[in-house]
Amino acid sequence: MTGRQIRANSVLPGRRSSFHLETADGLRLVAELALPTSGEPVATMICLHPLPTAGGMMDSHIFRKAAARLPALAQIAVLRFNTRGTASAQGRSDGHFDEARGERYDVAAAIEYAEFNGLPTIWLVGWSFGTDLTLMYGNDPAVVGAILLSPPLRYAQTSHLQAWHESGKPLIAIIPEHDDYLQPPEARRRFAAAPQAEVVEVAGGKHLWVGQADVVLDLIAARIVPGGAPLPRTWDQAMQVDTPQIISGR
Repeated sequence: MTGRQIRANSVLPGRRSSFHLETADGLRLVAELALPTSGEPVATMICLHPLPTAGGMMDSHIFRKAAARLPALAQIAVLRFNTRGTASAQGRSDGHFDEARGERYDVAAAIEYAEFNGLPTIWLVGWSFGTDLTLMYGNDPAVVGAILLSPPLRYAQTSHLQAWHESGKPLIAIIPEHDDYLQPPEARRRFAAAPQAEVVEVAGGKHLWVGQADVVLDLIAARIVPGGAPLPRTWDQAMQVDTPQIISGR
């Protein structure tokens, strides 16, 4: 049987539940966990979204598509949430944007939730601003590695990269060729502070990855679940249709 094409707004089967993360400083953050329909996930992806003051949120298109596809295609659990003060179609989190300071508690709450609920092989996947949060606050014993999409290295410092190097954990920086903030040559220089970091250049890529979700999801799946990519481009079972959103962010 020939499957139907998986499109930008396709939602594949999964067990999805909305809930709130509770931070150590007393905030409630809007969150969603997407799991495979049957069986246990083989790995976990915690999404840290782009800059909320530039439109970034848990529904930013790469992360929305990850939650819609990866539980079914790669048995990956996808945990998304809105950082403090961030709003999306899922709702608004308590608090206010704090320029990568108070967000340390948001990252900790997500990792703690995943660990407490027994989610396996926890990876952090940051995008833009979310990569700064990943580097600054994600080097936690429960986390096995991190993937960085379009990292601007705006808030994160060399000391954070050195700490990741000392941890020995895998660090994959996915750099668009035409990024607005950090292009491949400069990325290689900056990430030299963490020699184990793999800098992956995506030819023709841009910061927001519009039209390139398939490429990005393949790169994520390949690292989190060895042998998990390329992901199928068709699906021969029931699937739903979501309303796509074009999201800015940095």
